This record gives sequence, C-alpha cells and structure tokens, in this order.
Amino acid sequence: MVRVRLGRSGLEVSPICHGTWQLSPKFWGEQPREVMIAAARRAFEVGVNFFDTADAYGNGLAEQVLGEALKPLPRDQIVVATKVYHHFYPDGSRHPDLSGKYVEQECEASLRRLQMDYIDLYQCHSFDPLADIEETTAALERLKQAGKIRAYGASNFTVEQLRAARRFGDYATLQPRYNLLQSQAEADLLPYCRGEDIGVLVYSPLYHGLLTGKYAGTETFEDLRKSNADFQGERFRELAGRVRALGPIAQKYALSIVQLVLVVTLMNPMIHSAIVGIKNPEQISDAAGAMGKIISRQDYFQVRVALGSA
Repeated sequence: MVRVRLGRSGLEVSPICHGTWQLSPKFWGEQPREVMIAAARRAFEVGVNFFDTADAYGNGLAEQVLGEALKPLPRDQIVVATKVYHHFYPDGSRHPDLSGKYVEQECEASLRRLQMDYIDLYQCHSFDPLADIEETTAALERLKQAGKIRAYGASNFTVEQLRAARRFGDYATLQPRYNLLQSQAEADLLPYCRGEDIGVLVYSPLYHGLLTGKYAGTETFEDLRKSNADFQGERFRELAGRVRALGPIAQKYALSIVQLVLVVTLMNPMIHSAIVGIKNPEQISDAAGAMGKIISRQDYFQVRVALGSA
C-alpha cells in the first residue's frame, strides 16, 4: 500500500484520491448509481483509501452514494473528505454560506448522508466574502473538539485568503485546481503550502478527461465541457494531439497516458494527492496504477514541455 502524510493534518492517504464530482447531474448528467458504488469499492481493492466528495455535489447525492459504497469497508482504513459552502434548498437554489451556524448544521447533515460518525477532513469549498472567517474557523474548531471531524482545510482559496484564515485556526490542507495544462498554483499557492506543511490534494489533474489521451479533438459534449473553449475547434484538436503524443514516453515506462500524467503530477514535491474524477471501476484501476511510480527528470520535463507547461 502506498501512503503519504497529508501535510500537517497527519492523515495517511493514498496518492490517488477517488473523486465524486461526477455525481453532480447538473454538470455531468445522470450516472448509474450501481456503477459509481462499484467504482468506489474497486478503489479500495486497488489500494486507494482516500475519497473526496462535497455536500454540493448533486445537493447531497454524492455523499449519499459514497456513504452507501463505503459502508461495508473498514472505517479505520479509509479517509473521507467532504466540503461545505453552498446553502442549498429543495427547489435547487443555493447560495454561499460559511456562517458558523451553517457550518455546524451542514456537518451534521453530511454525517447523516455519509452514514458515518466522523469526517476525516472537512473543507471550506470556497471563500465566502460575507462570512467572518474567524467565526467560520471557530465552528470548525468546535466540530474538531467534538470529534465530528479530524482535521479541516480549504478549497479554492487564494494565498491571502488562506493566510488570513490560518490566523484563526489550523487549516491543515488545501485543495486547489491543478493539472499540467493549468499549473498556475505552482507560482504561489503550492510554495506557500509547502513552507507551512499544509497538505495539498489537487483537483482536476486530468482536466475533465482532456489529459487522458482518449480524445481525437473532434468530439462534442453535452456536459459542462460544451462551453469550455479548450474542448472546441482547433484548440481542442491541438491539445488532444499534444496529449496523444505522450504515448512513446508512457510506453517507455509501461504506463498508460493517464498514469503518466498522474505520475508527473505527483512527482511535484508540493503535491500529496491527486483527486481523480471517477465514473466506473476501470477508471480508478487505471489511475491507481500511477501510485508509487516515477520517471526520469529528463522525461518529466519533456512531458511538461510537450504540454506547454514548462
């Protein structure tokens, strides 16, 4: 089993984290519940012990499905992360809310949906400009003292937002967007986290599938990618071609392109774990094959150059 310490949180996690954003019908369409459950259980079988979700994914649906999937597994051998930020309502409307009262209320709701007694990592999904970060942090501290959560962190915070939050409490982790086509976090967020021993779990390492090598660049989409310029026209064809051109390097190490991209991502010493969005058991089996692998420094930079991120 490959495990890493998730920074100052002390949590021991797999370098690949099983993500559940795909259980947001608004963004990804309907996903077969039984397939998603099978995928989460397959993750554990192939050495993945880290699972990330959020209350906002499907307005609670992702937590419910993940809770059902993980219920048969030994609780002390898995690490579950979820998030709070959106105050959502039965009619589908929502708004940001990191008020102390809502954070505590929603943690209880997440525990019920997950069918768990505690959450390993509870994260602020984004920065709420209306919330007093001191009040938010006090609520997180109360949850921690009560044993409802083991550690807390943030997602989508800027360096200054994270720095301000950490004046009031121990935000032990950060979940930023990062992939080899969108590596801006290397400029400030990642170095700051490394210096403060903050655990980093990056999301979108395969950039909505673009970095898997499975696209020719001529496909069309009905999900959130239909309005993304990187998945349209000449830009899409160019990027898809660059990714497919990584094939010889992947073959050199007996890796799939997915595994190669994840290996290069995880070789960054400022990144502890990469959250991979999973729709079926085959995808998590492929991704898990990247754990514990490395390539040469020369090939690492060759991949970065090929993708235009070095």
